[in-house]
Amino acid sequence: MVSRSYSNLLDLASGDSLSFGRERRRLPRVATVAGVLSEYDDDNSNSVNSDAPSSVAQERMIIVGNQLPLRVNKNENGEWDFSWDEDSLLLQLKDGLGEDFEVIYIGCLKEEIDPIDQDDIAQTLLEKFKCVPAFIPTDLFSKFYHGFCKQHLWPLFHYMLPLSPDLGGRFDRSLWQAYLSVNKIFADKVMEVISPDDDYVWVHDYHLMVLPTFLRKRFNRVKLGFFLHSPFPSSEIYRTLPVREELLRALLNADLIGFHTFDYARHFLSCCSRMLGVSYQSKRGYIGLEYYGRTVSIKILPVGIHIRQLELVLNLPETELKVAELQSRFRGQTVLLGVDDMDIFKGISLKLLAMEQLLLQHPDKRGSVVLVQIANPARGRGKDVQEVQSETYATVSRINKTFGKPGYDPVVLIDSPLQFFERIAYYVIAECCLVTAVRDGMNLIPYEYIICRQGNTKLDKTLGLDQTTPKKSMLVVSEFIGCSPSLSGAIRVNPWNVDAVAEAMESALIYSDSEKQMRHEKHYKYVITHDVAYWAKSFLQDLERTCRDHVRRRCWGIGFGLGFRVIALDPNFRKLGVEHIVSAYKRTKNRAILLDYDGALMMSSSISATPNSEAVEILDSLCKDPKNIVFLVSGKDRNTLVEWFSSCEKLGIAAEHGYFLRTNDDDDWDTCVSIPDFDWKQIAEPVMQLYAETTDGSSIEAKESALVWNYQHADPDFGSCQAKELLDHLESVLANEPVSVKSGPHIVEVKPQGVNKGLIAERLLSTMKQKSILPDFVLCIGDDRSDEDMFEVIMSAKDSLSPVAEVFACTVGQKPSKAKYYLEDTTEILRMLLGLATASEQEAARNAVQSSFHRLAIGDK
Repeated sequence: MVSRSYSNLLDLASGDSLSFGRERRRLPRVATVAGVLSEYDDDNSNSVNSDAPSSVAQERMIIVGNQLPLRVNKNENGEWDFSWDEDSLLLQLKDGLGEDFEVIYIGCLKEEIDPIDQDDIAQTLLEKFKCVPAFIPTDLFSKFYHGFCKQHLWPLFHYMLPLSPDLGGRFDRSLWQAYLSVNKIFADKVMEVISPDDDYVWVHDYHLMVLPTFLRKRFNRVKLGFFLHSPFPSSEIYRTLPVREELLRALLNADLIGFHTFDYARHFLSCCSRMLGVSYQSKRGYIGLEYYGRTVSIKILPVGIHIRQLELVLNLPETELKVAELQSRFRGQTVLLGVDDMDIFKGISLKLLAMEQLLLQHPDKRGSVVLVQIANPARGRGKDVQEVQSETYATVSRINKTFGKPGYDPVVLIDSPLQFFERIAYYVIAECCLVTAVRDGMNLIPYEYIICRQGNTKLDKTLGLDQTTPKKSMLVVSEFIGCSPSLSGAIRVNPWNVDAVAEAMESALIYSDSEKQMRHEKHYKYVITHDVAYWAKSFLQDLERTCRDHVRRRCWGIGFGLGFRVIALDPNFRKLGVEHIVSAYKRTKNRAILLDYDGALMMSSSISATPNSEAVEILDSLCKDPKNIVFLVSGKDRNTLVEWFSSCEKLGIAAEHGYFLRTNDDDDWDTCVSIPDFDWKQIAEPVMQLYAETTDGSSIEAKESALVWNYQHADPDFGSCQAKELLDHLESVLANEPVSVKSGPHIVEVKPQGVNKGLIAERLLSTMKQKSILPDFVLCIGDDRSDEDMFEVIMSAKDSLSPVAEVFACTVGQKPSKAKYYLEDTTEILRMLLGLATASEQEAARNAVQSSFHRLAIGDK
C-alpha cells in the first residue's frame, strides 16, 4: 500500500519516474508547524491512493532520529554544503541492514535554515542523501530539546529528581506541549514517505517517545521499532513524571522496544505493571507484553561500535604521527585516560578525587602516573554545566599544584575540541581507560579503547612493540553504565566510592602483563563480534519476527489523544449484533444458554457484587421459555448464588467453576468430579496463610471445593513474585494430592483436578443428547480465562449439536479469545439478553392467544 506522498517523494529522489511506474510529481510543502499536514498535488489522473498495490521491489527502513546523520557547513558563496556524518550511529547501523534494504532518514539539521531555502534544501537532501529534514521553528525546538528533553526527561532518566528548581526544574506543561508538537511534525514527515504495508520504521531515543502513537493512529499495522539509548529509571523514579502513563502507552504502540541492558528493560516492565496493569511473559526466550491483542516485544542488546571506521582512522598517517608525538611526550610515564562529556552525570570530579587519593596513598606513583582527562563539550546547557566546569578546573589545579613538579603535571585536562584521530592516539598510548560515570546510557568509550589498543602493524612499529607479543589493556568502569555488564574483564567500581576507585586504578597499574593480555583478549573478542552492524541486524530480525502476523490480524484504533491504542484480533472475531442473534433465537427450538456472572452479568469492578433486579428478571424470563435450558456458571459459592437467584426457579446453577451443579430449583446439588475428601486443605491453607501474612494487601478466599490466594491489592511486583513462590511451594507440598494448583490474574488457586467450566458445557450438551435433544442454538458468554474452556467445548461439539445449529461464543471486550464474538460490556450483554427475553415473551403471548382461539373454536363445535 503506497501513500500518495510516498510516491511523490520517492519518485523525486529516484530521478527516474519509470523505476516506480509513476510520473514525477512535485515535492510536498514542508510542514513547519505541528498538526499541519503536507499539501499534495490533487491531480487525480496521477494520484496513487492508499489502497494501490505496492510497486516497491526493495525493502525499506525509515530511520527516525532527533538529528539527521549529516554535517552542515556554509561555503564561501554563502551556500549550504552537506556531507555524511561518519560518526553518527544512525548512519553506521546501515551496515547491519543488508544491501537489499533501502534506508531513508528523517530528522532535524544541526543548523538553522532560512524558511525561504527549506523547500530547495529538502529536495536536495532527498535526492542526494535520501534524507527528509524536519524543520522545527527555533522557539519550538528550544522548548522541545533544551526544555522538555534536557530539562525533564534527560535528568529524570539519569535518576535526578526535580526536588528543587535547580535540580531538573519543575514540570512545565508548555514544554510538554512543545514535545508533542515536535513529535507530530516528525510523524508528518514519516507520513510523507511511508508505504505502511511494506516499510519498517525505526525510531530512536527519548526525544521521540510519543511518535509511535502518532504513527500507529495513522497506520494501524505499521511495522514499528523503538530503541532507547538512555537509561530507563526504576519505577520509583519514573512515577514522579506527571505524564508517566502517556509516555508508557505511547511506547507500547511500537511493536519492538529495545534497551541496552536488562536493568533498563526490567525497570520499564515494572513501570508498565505498576502504572498500567500490563504484565509480561517470556516465551521461548523472547519477552513480550500482551497489549490489547498485540504482542509488544522487548529487545535487550547493547549497541556496538563501527569497527571499520576506527580501523580506517588507525591507519591514517596523521594518527601515526600523533601517537609518536604522545609517546615522546609521556615517555617514562604510565597514562591513565578518561574521555567524558562535561556534564553532571559523567563523574569527572569523582575520577579526579580518586586520582588525588591514589597519589596521596602511593607516593611512588608521583611523577610516573598521569591522568589525561579529555572533556568534550556538554550537550546541554545551564547552571549545572557551569558548576561541573568550575569544580573540574579547581580540582585539576589543586592536584597539579600539590603533586606536580617541573615537567610533570599529574592531571592533563584537555577541554578544547579534538579531531577524531587525535582522540584515537590517546587511546593507543593509554595503559588504562577510566569510565566512572554516575549514570550513563551505553557509553562506547571502552569499546573504542579496546579496538585502538589492538592497534595495527604500523602503530606497533611506531610504539616499538614486537608484533608477536599479545596486546594488553585495562578498564575501570562504573557499574552504572550500560556497557558494564558486557565487559566481564573490567574492574567494576561504584564511582561514588572514591577510595574504591583509587584502589581499582592502583590494581590496573600493578596487574601482570599476562593478566592484562587475557582481559584484553576477552574484551576484544566480544567487541569485534558485537559491533553496530550486529546490533542493527539483530534488532531488524526481531522486528521482522514481531511484525510477521500483521497482515492477517484485524486492527482498529480506540481511545483519544495519547490514550490511543490499537486492538489486534483474529479476522473472524466480530461484534455480536443483537438483531442477528435475536433472529437466530426466534427460528430455533432447542436452546442451550451458558452465562458467566462476574464480568458478564455483573461488572467485575463494581463494589457491590449483588445482581440488580433487571438482570434477575431477564434470567427468569429466559428460564420460563420451555425451549431454553439456561445455566449460570460462576466461581462464587453455591449458597450465595442460591440466595441471589432464588426467584429463578428453572435456572441451572454451576458454582465454584463447575464443581457444584444443580439443574433447577427442585433438584439436589451434584458434583462434576468425585472427591473423596478435602484433607489437602489442611496442607494448603497454612501455606497460603504464611504468604498472606507476609504480603500486605493479599487475602485468602476459602470455598467448599477450593482455596484462593488473592493479591489484587498488594504491590504488583512483590505480589507477582510471591505468587510464583507460592505456586512452587503449593505444587511441592500437594504433589500427591488430587488437586491442581493454578495461577490467574492476581490469584493462586488450589482446586480439585479436572474442575473447570468446560465440564459444565460438556455435561449440558451430553445430557440433552441423551434425551434426543440436539441443540440448534447455543449461546455462551464469559469474560475471562476460565470461560475459555466453555468456548472451546461448544465450538468443537459438532456431534452433540444439530447440523444446522448456530453457535454464539461471546466474550466481553475486544481481546484475544477462542470466542468468535464480543460485546463491549455488561450493559450491552444485558441489552442483548433482554432482546432474547422479549422474543420469548412475545412468542409466549402469541401461543397464549392461539391457544385461546383454539379453545374457543372447539367450544363452538
